[in-house]
Amino acid sequence: MTSIGGAEMVDWNLAVATATRLVRPGPDISREEAREVVAELRRHAKSAEEHVRSFTRMIPEGSEPHDTPVLVVDRAGWIRANVAGFRELLRPLLEKMQDRRGNSPGGAVLGAVGGKVTGVELGMLLSFLASRVLGQYETFAPAGRDLPGSADGGGRLLLVAPNIVHVERELDVDPHDFRLWVALHEETHRTQFTGVPWLRDHLQGEIQSFLDETDVDPMTVLERLREAAQSLAGGRPEGEDGEDGGRSLVEIVQTPAQREILGRLTAVMSLLEGHADYVMDGVGPEVVSSVAEIREKFQQRRARGASRLDQALRKLLGLDAKLRQYRDGERFVRAVVDEVGMDGFNRVWTSPNTLPTKAEIAAPADWIARVHRKAES
Repeated sequence: MTSIGGAEMVDWNLAVATATRLVRPGPDISREEAREVVAELRRHAKSAEEHVRSFTRMIPEGSEPHDTPVLVVDRAGWIRANVAGFRELLRPLLEKMQDRRGNSPGGAVLGAVGGKVTGVELGMLLSFLASRVLGQYETFAPAGRDLPGSADGGGRLLLVAPNIVHVERELDVDPHDFRLWVALHEETHRTQFTGVPWLRDHLQGEIQSFLDETDVDPMTVLERLREAAQSLAGGRPEGEDGEDGGRSLVEIVQTPAQREILGRLTAVMSLLEGHADYVMDGVGPEVVSSVAEIREKFQQRRARGASRLDQALRKLLGLDAKLRQYRDGERFVRAVVDEVGMDGFNRVWTSPNTLPTKAEIAAPADWIARVHRKAES
């Protein structure tokens, strides 16, 4: 635990316990059917690996990158995995907040509030997210007894079985096709990080630079956590905006230096998410017979939106930005591949210097001009 003035900043174990207790139950499914779903998702993850590698051509034939485990988990398993990742990734920030505690005007209050309240609030947010994530490639995944990681310290791929079953039933699509379609998206993320050796370290460096530049007021962070938790619990009127205009947790801690770093991170995440969407639809017609129906219904589900409570939480947690990343990134990838082909697009993985900027995500021709025409001149 990271402690501040004798009080734990975040009680991670309590966060796990709270989220596990509060998370919504999964769909009604027999034990036998659950075993079949798990087995099928594992098979699809394996077949998706071959389809994605062939389509993207990111991994040269005959080469074999470090393997990363595929875990089919329930909602509680997703919670445990993400708490472990958050704890590792946020360690420098929490240590910085510890150093500032003594000089902070709210330091005494922070000590009184303690890590247990923060753990409960974090657990409430995780319980909200745990019923919505279909799959995830955990880039920064410390290995544990129940949650293995890759041998070289890389990531792991998670497929959240109850959420996949819930959505396939909600959309009324072929379950076998839908499971493979989801696996294609997540396998693309695994291929991105296993096929591009420098990508993980680059992304980690950018995130740590962002955290290093954080001029943290601990009470502000706690207030945003409390605001989100109260929204989730109905303790704050729906649609009520604070003086910050409903900004997300990320936005409220930005300095000018952070905004620059966040622009680069946004561009990278848009690329990764958009590339995964492009690949899942590109591979789809060959191996997922109902891909057109699945995509149409899935897009309609996104477009319908959610309750005002969901919308408030999505804004606070920055989930709306993630949805934009799927859309903007997919447009970038499609435009570049249409212009210069898949091999031409794959120049994006050459080095950090060939990654698109945030402006280039919106203007793919500018990236082509910078990376291709400059190299050819």
